[in-house]
Amino acid sequence: MLSREENDLLTQTGPGTPGGALLRQYWQPVALSEELPPQGAPLPVRILSEDLVLFRDDNGEVGLIGLHCSHRRADLSYGRVENGGLRCLYHGWLFDKRGNCLEQPCEPEGKKFCQKVRHPAYPCIERSGIILTYMGTGEPPLFPAYEPFLAPQSHLLVTKIYHECNYFQANEGNLDPSHVSFLHRQDNVPENLKRTVQGTDGKLPLALYAADLAPEIDAEETDYGVRIFSIRRTEDGRTFFRVTNFILPNMATIPGPMSGDGYNLYWHVPIDDTHHWRYDIVFRRSAPMEERDIRRNQEILDELNPDYKPKRNKANRYLQDRESMKTWSFSGMGRIFNVQDTAIVEGCGPVVDRTQEFLGPSDRAIIMARRQVLRAVKDLQEGRPAPNVMRSAAANHYPHVMVISEVVDAGGDWRKHWQTKLAAMR
Repeated sequence: MLSREENDLLTQTGPGTPGGALLRQYWQPVALSEELPPQGAPLPVRILSEDLVLFRDDNGEVGLIGLHCSHRRADLSYGRVENGGLRCLYHGWLFDKRGNCLEQPCEPEGKKFCQKVRHPAYPCIERSGIILTYMGTGEPPLFPAYEPFLAPQSHLLVTKIYHECNYFQANEGNLDPSHVSFLHRQDNVPENLKRTVQGTDGKLPLALYAADLAPEIDAEETDYGVRIFSIRRTEDGRTFFRVTNFILPNMATIPGPMSGDGYNLYWHVPIDDTHHWRYDIVFRRSAPMEERDIRRNQEILDELNPDYKPKRNKANRYLQDRESMKTWSFSGMGRIFNVQDTAIVEGCGPVVDRTQEFLGPSDRAIIMARRQVLRAVKDLQEGRPAPNVMRSAAANHYPHVMVISEVVDAGGDWRKHWQTKLAAMR
């Protein structure tokens, strides 16, 4: 249970808020590259409660500037991309990607004041099909070299999903291994959605989750966030264990469909305090994505509208089917985990009231992640650097961000098995 003040620190991320100041210390996704094609229209975006516009200039370089013109506040997303910048339709003012005012054609010669205008602008980079921005002050940090961002694009599947709730409560779902045994329970899994667990004779994860409804949960603090262990006993006496991660300040990794050969990275980015985008990266380590992987991912994309907003949503009660709950689906919300997770975190309200919670041992990782973020906010307020902000090229190396989903034979020690794998990756 948190105090009201602590909950506000976790969930309020707009300009001038302590939580917003923390998130602005890191690169944050602002759009998918596919949303801003070459010669495409400017794209209005909202991130951390700021209204901005993305555009590609004549050189194909991305700019992110304030949505409203510094002259008379016209909407620049309707503007023209030309002459090295974005031109306002109202009076022709031209802004480049750095926020410089290049032209004021309606002002008389000798009376122009371009040099006095500093339009809001943030630097951008593109990585792995995602456009990211740095909204903090000072020199941007290095972009963190997490394993998926080092892989070729052919090894990745990238999308985003709209959520009608605060970013933090959705990410907490990724740090909660025990819910999988209930929320995602289903029978008769189609072939194209099946995936087996390493160390078993073709067993599906759902069968292993169902075999032990109360897993042992452990967690440990790391330099990047929290490493989470969930341990379940199988019917034949073996141990099914998973290693997942919370990555400061707003990411998580889980096994996903590439279990054993990659993982899913989820990046929860506030639009404002009651809406956010979850950027999804499915990463395969050993080879490019195969047709089977693409088909499986298409099952997720088919649940989204062209604007990346879910077809199943609060307005239609996620198309819950009570008949399917009697036969094969615990939730009645189809087979896609994303839909089920979204229904739960949105159902907690726009911003969950953590003063009303009663947490137990299964919530250990969530408690640890909250404490880390609250500590990071306090450190920043008191002039200390934010954690996991990468400034050293030599240190920009994350082989210890590992994701595992395996079964260890009866009598085996899952901790030793894990430590052996970790040592091999370092």
